[in-house]
Amino acid sequence: MKTFLYAALIGVLVGCSPAQRETETTTTETVASATENTTTETAAPSATGTAASQENSMTDTAKVAEIKTTRGDITIRFFPDVAPNHVKNFIDLAQKGFYNGTKFHRVIPGFMIQGGDPNTKSGSPDTWGMGGSETRLKAEFNTVSHKRGIVSMARSQDPNSASSQFFIVVKDSPFLDNQYTVFGQVTKGMEVADAIVNAPKGAQDRPNDPVSITSITIRDANDAEKGPAPR
Repeated sequence: MKTFLYAALIGVLVGCSPAQRETETTTTETVASATENTTTETAAPSATGTAASQENSMTDTAKVAEIKTTRGDITIRFFPDVAPNHVKNFIDLAQKGFYNGTKFHRVIPGFMIQGGDPNTKSGSPDTWGMGGSETRLKAEFNTVSHKRGIVSMARSQDPNSASSQFFIVVKDSPFLDNQYTVFGQVTKGMEVADAIVNAPKGAQDRPNDPVSITSITIRDANDAEKGPAPR
Protein backbone atom coordinates (compact mmCIF):
# COMPACT_ATOMS: atom_id res chain seq x y z
CA MET A 1 0.00 0.00 0.00
CA LYS A 2 1.38 3.33 -0.86
CA THR A 3 2.20 5.83 1.71
CA PHE A 4 3.12 9.36 2.03
CA LEU A 5 1.94 12.20 0.04
CA TYR A 6 -0.07 9.95 -1.74
CA ALA A 7 -2.72 9.64 0.67
CA ALA A 8 -3.78 12.86 0.23
CA LEU A 9 -1.69 12.49 -2.50
CA ILE A 10 -1.55 11.06 0.25
CA GLY A 11 -2.22 8.09 -0.84
CA VAL A 12 0.38 7.88 -3.35
CA LEU A 13 3.15 8.76 -1.14
CA VAL A 14 2.20 5.76 0.67
CA GLY A 15 1.31 3.29 -0.17
CA CYS A 16 4.30 5.06 0.74
CA SER A 17 4.46 8.22 -0.93
CA PRO A 18 4.98 11.76 0.12
CA ALA A 19 2.61 14.14 -1.12
CA GLN A 20 0.43 14.12 -3.96
CA ARG A 21 -0.28 17.40 -5.51
CA GLU A 22 -3.70 17.42 -6.62
CA THR A 23 -4.08 20.73 -7.93
CA GLU A 24 -2.39 20.96 -4.87
CA THR A 25 -3.71 18.05 -2.91
CA THR A 26 -1.55 15.29 -1.48
CA THR A 27 -1.22 11.63 -0.65
CA THR A 28 0.94 9.69 1.74
CA GLU A 29 3.92 7.48 1.79
CA THR A 30 3.52 7.76 -1.77
CA VAL A 31 4.16 11.07 -3.10
CA ALA A 32 1.29 11.41 -5.35
CA SER A 33 1.88 12.22 -8.86
CA ALA A 34 -0.59 12.89 -11.50
CA THR A 35 -0.41 15.86 -13.51
CA GLU A 36 1.05 17.07 -10.40
CA ASN A 37 -1.30 15.20 -8.24
CA THR A 38 1.50 13.50 -6.57
CA THR A 39 1.08 10.97 -3.92
CA THR A 40 3.86 9.40 -2.09
CA GLU A 41 4.31 5.86 -1.47
CA THR A 42 5.00 4.76 1.89
CA ALA A 43 4.66 1.46 3.13
CA ALA A 44 2.14 -0.16 5.12
CA PRO A 45 3.83 -3.37 5.98
CA SER A 46 2.36 -6.24 7.82
CA ALA A 47 2.14 -4.76 11.27
CA THR A 48 -0.79 -2.48 11.69
CA GLY A 49 -0.28 -1.33 15.24
CA THR A 50 1.17 1.99 16.27
CA ALA A 51 4.79 2.44 17.29
CA ALA A 52 5.76 0.16 20.11
CA SER A 53 6.68 3.12 22.19
CA GLN A 54 4.73 6.29 21.49
CA GLU A 55 6.70 8.50 23.81
CA ASN A 56 5.92 12.15 24.31
CA SER A 57 9.53 13.08 24.81
CA MET A 58 12.91 11.86 23.65
CA THR A 59 16.20 11.42 25.33
CA ASP A 60 18.05 12.27 22.11
CA THR A 61 16.83 15.81 21.59
CA ALA A 62 19.84 17.20 19.74
CA LYS A 63 20.78 14.68 17.07
CA VAL A 64 21.34 14.93 13.35
CA ALA A 65 21.52 12.34 10.58
CA GLU A 66 24.30 12.26 8.03
CA ILE A 67 22.91 10.38 5.03
CA LYS A 68 25.48 9.06 2.59
CA THR A 69 24.11 8.34 -0.87
CA THR A 70 25.59 7.25 -4.17
CA ARG A 71 25.17 10.86 -5.34
CA GLY A 72 26.53 12.70 -2.32
CA ASP A 73 25.80 13.43 1.34
CA ILE A 74 22.73 15.00 2.93
CA THR A 75 22.62 16.18 6.56
CA ILE A 76 19.31 16.45 8.41
CA ARG A 77 18.54 18.05 11.75
CA PHE A 78 15.54 16.75 13.67
CA PHE A 79 12.56 18.48 15.30
CA PRO A 80 11.82 16.36 18.40
CA ASP A 81 9.94 19.27 19.92
CA VAL A 82 7.10 18.88 17.40
CA ALA A 83 7.38 15.25 16.23
CA PRO A 84 9.17 13.24 18.96
CA ASN A 85 7.89 9.81 17.93
CA HIS A 86 8.68 10.30 14.25
CA VAL A 87 12.19 11.47 15.10
CA LYS A 88 12.74 8.51 17.41
CA ASN A 89 11.42 6.10 14.78
CA PHE A 90 13.78 7.44 12.09
CA ILE A 91 16.78 7.37 14.43
CA ASP A 92 15.99 3.83 15.60
CA LEU A 93 15.67 2.54 12.03
CA ALA A 94 18.82 4.35 10.89
CA GLN A 95 20.88 2.95 13.76
CA LYS A 96 19.74 -0.57 12.88
CA GLY A 97 20.91 -0.09 9.29
CA PHE A 98 17.33 -0.37 8.03
CA TYR A 99 17.79 2.32 5.38
CA ASN A 100 21.13 1.06 4.06
CA GLY A 101 20.68 0.03 0.43
CA THR A 102 17.25 1.62 0.00
CA LYS A 103 16.68 3.86 -3.02
CA PHE A 104 15.02 7.19 -3.68
CA HIS A 105 12.32 5.50 -5.72
CA ARG A 106 10.16 8.47 -6.55
CA VAL A 107 11.29 11.84 -7.86
CA ILE A 108 9.07 14.72 -8.94
CA PRO A 109 10.87 17.86 -10.19
CA GLY A 110 9.60 21.00 -8.52
CA PHE A 111 8.18 18.96 -5.67
CA MET A 112 10.05 16.24 -3.76
CA ILE A 113 12.14 13.07 -3.61
CA GLN A 114 10.90 10.02 -1.70
CA GLY A 115 12.79 7.10 -0.19
CA GLY A 116 12.96 4.71 2.74
CA ASP A 117 11.13 1.70 1.29
CA PRO A 118 12.91 -1.62 2.04
CA ASN A 119 11.32 -3.12 -1.08
CA THR A 120 13.70 -1.03 -3.16
CA LYS A 121 16.70 -3.01 -1.93
CA SER A 122 15.94 -6.06 -4.06
CA GLY A 123 12.24 -6.19 -4.82
CA SER A 124 10.55 -5.65 -8.16
CA PRO A 125 10.01 -1.98 -9.06
CA ASP A 126 6.30 -2.86 -9.11
CA THR A 127 6.48 -3.15 -5.32
CA TRP A 128 8.41 0.06 -4.70
CA GLY A 129 6.48 2.46 -2.52
CA MET A 130 4.53 -0.35 -0.85
CA GLY A 131 6.99 -1.40 1.85
CA GLY A 132 7.90 -0.23 5.32
CA SER A 133 8.91 -1.33 8.80
CA GLU A 134 6.78 -3.12 11.38
CA THR A 135 5.92 0.19 13.04
CA ARG A 136 2.92 2.43 12.43
CA LEU A 137 3.07 5.91 13.86
CA LYS A 138 0.32 8.15 15.11
CA ALA A 139 0.27 11.42 13.19
CA GLU A 140 2.12 14.33 14.76
CA PHE A 141 0.93 17.08 12.45
CA ASN A 142 2.46 20.40 13.45
CA THR A 143 2.80 24.02 12.43
CA VAL A 144 6.06 23.65 10.48
CA SER A 145 5.36 24.39 6.82
CA HIS A 146 6.58 22.16 3.99
CA LYS A 147 9.15 24.59 2.66
CA ARG A 148 12.17 23.67 0.54
CA GLY A 149 14.48 21.41 2.52
CA ILE A 150 11.83 20.08 4.91
CA VAL A 151 11.84 16.34 5.65
CA SER A 152 8.42 14.77 6.20
CA MET A 153 6.94 11.28 6.48
CA ALA A 154 5.02 9.51 3.76
CA ARG A 155 1.93 7.62 4.74
CA SER A 156 -1.17 5.92 3.36
CA GLN A 157 -4.64 7.35 3.42
CA ASP A 158 -4.75 6.55 7.11
CA PRO A 159 -3.17 9.54 8.92
CA ASN A 160 -1.74 7.14 11.49
CA SER A 161 0.13 4.90 9.07
CA ALA A 162 3.59 6.47 8.70
CA SER A 163 6.28 3.80 8.86
CA SER A 164 9.70 4.19 7.23
CA GLN A 165 9.19 6.09 3.98
CA PHE A 166 10.06 9.78 4.00
CA PHE A 167 10.39 12.61 1.52
CA ILE A 168 12.47 15.75 1.11
CA VAL A 169 10.71 18.80 -0.32
CA VAL A 170 12.72 20.57 -3.05
CA LYS A 171 10.22 23.41 -3.55
CA ASP A 172 7.86 25.08 -1.07
CA SER A 173 4.72 22.90 -0.91
CA PRO A 174 2.40 24.41 1.73
CA PHE A 175 -0.55 22.36 0.42
CA LEU A 176 0.97 19.44 2.36
CA ASP A 177 0.82 21.25 5.68
CA ASN A 178 -1.16 19.54 8.44
CA GLN A 179 -1.49 16.41 6.30
CA TYR A 180 1.98 14.96 6.70
CA THR A 181 4.25 14.95 9.72
CA VAL A 182 7.27 17.22 9.37
CA PHE A 183 10.14 15.89 11.51
CA GLY A 184 13.32 17.46 10.18
CA GLN A 185 15.12 19.75 7.77
CA VAL A 186 18.10 19.46 5.45
CA THR A 187 20.97 21.61 6.72
CA LYS A 188 23.51 20.51 4.15
CA GLY A 189 23.29 18.75 0.80
CA MET A 190 20.25 20.25 -0.92
CA GLU A 191 22.33 20.27 -4.09
CA VAL A 192 22.31 16.47 -3.80
CA ALA A 193 18.52 16.42 -3.46
CA ASP A 194 18.27 18.70 -6.50
CA ALA A 195 20.48 16.33 -8.51
CA ILE A 196 18.34 13.37 -7.48
CA VAL A 197 15.03 15.03 -8.33
CA ASN A 198 16.21 16.23 -11.75
CA ALA A 199 17.67 12.92 -12.94
CA PRO A 200 16.03 11.21 -15.95
CA LYS A 201 12.99 9.15 -15.01
CA GLY A 202 10.38 6.86 -16.50
CA ALA A 203 6.83 5.91 -15.61
CA GLN A 204 5.37 6.44 -12.13
CA ASP A 205 8.06 9.02 -11.37
CA ARG A 206 10.65 6.22 -11.10
CA PRO A 207 14.21 7.42 -11.78
CA ASN A 208 16.00 5.47 -14.51
CA ASP A 209 19.08 5.07 -12.31
CA PRO A 210 17.86 5.39 -8.69
CA VAL A 211 20.20 6.89 -6.11
CA SER A 212 20.76 4.64 -3.09
CA ILE A 213 21.38 5.37 0.58
CA THR A 214 24.62 3.62 1.51
CA SER A 215 24.56 4.47 5.21
CA ILE A 216 23.15 6.86 7.80
CA THR A 217 25.17 8.08 10.77
CA ILE A 218 23.34 9.55 13.76
CA ARG A 219 25.48 11.99 15.73
CA ASP A 220 25.16 14.77 18.28
CA ALA A 221 24.17 18.11 16.81
CA ASN A 222 26.65 20.93 16.94
CA ASP A 223 25.58 24.35 18.22
CA ALA A 224 24.63 25.62 14.77
CA GLU A 225 22.36 22.59 14.26
CA LYS A 226 20.45 22.93 17.53
CA GLY A 227 17.30 24.86 18.19
CA PRO A 228 13.53 24.50 18.04
CA ALA A 229 11.58 23.71 14.90
CA PRO A 230 10.86 26.76 12.72
CA ARG A 231 7.58 28.52 13.44
